[in-house]
Amino acid sequence: MAQFIQTNQIQLHYLDFEGDAPTLIFMHGLTANAHAFDGLIEAGLSPRFRVISIDLRGRGLSDQPAQGYTMADHARDILGLLDNLKIEKAVIGGHSFGALLTLYLAIHYPARVEKMVLLDAAAQMHPNTREMLAPSLSRLGQIYPSFDAYLDKVKQAPYLDFWDDAMLSYYHADVEMLENGQVKPRPRPENIFEAVNAVLGEPWVDYLKTVHQPAILVNATGVYSLGAPLLPKELAIETVEMMPNCQYVEVVGNHQTMLYGTGAEEIVVAIMDFLA
Repeated sequence: MAQFIQTNQIQLHYLDFEGDAPTLIFMHGLTANAHAFDGLIEAGLSPRFRVISIDLRGRGLSDQPAQGYTMADHARDILGLLDNLKIEKAVIGGHSFGALLTLYLAIHYPARVEKMVLLDAAAQMHPNTREMLAPSLSRLGQIYPSFDAYLDKVKQAPYLDFWDDAMLSYYHADVEMLENGQVKPRPRPENIFEAVNAVLGEPWVDYLKTVHQPAILVNATGVYSLGAPLLPKELAIETVEMMPNCQYVEVVGNHQTMLYGTGAEEIVVAIMDFLA
């Protein structure tokens, strides 16, 4: 299941879940890893489809170059993966940052993107997005005495309002085990901040005017933090209406928990209907 390839001068790690055609290329959120979609896999996304879930550069088991976290850098990594897997044109999707990377690929490399699955990302997110992401980003650059201590920290986040066992593999993949039993998150803060600045610098509204691939935008409207969803429904619909061939689907949960439990089941149904 776990695979490594050389692409764009780095080693990229990905998970390959067996299933029927078409193959789905999935990319995780800003600080996440390839196991972010384990809840969708458990809900039946595989074996209904073959799913390739990627550790983006600087996350998970992929290489961590000191610099190079622009959208263009990430996109070239994915193109190399597609070439390696001999996939000329793919159904590509992602969650949050990964969804925006999907849009970037569709705009700049349209011949490689057949359809798009966009999970909770839009041209404009909540105006307080930076502040709302603070609890998630605060775990980076820290050393925890044990994995259990790290997990206790994670469970205190305002958005984690229920626990699903499918989350455990994701949080295990998030940290590096040190020799003394301590753990530290794999993503480096400086790399993530470079990625944040890069993604915010892209002209997403202008991009949407020219994207043409069929797409589905799945929106979780539950409270993420500060009493609001990370992607308010009106902003999600605004993005959908900018695109000539995009469907809107609302699911339960918030920006994080949508990937598990009932939210994951609803997402899988939506993807199956979209690709039918």
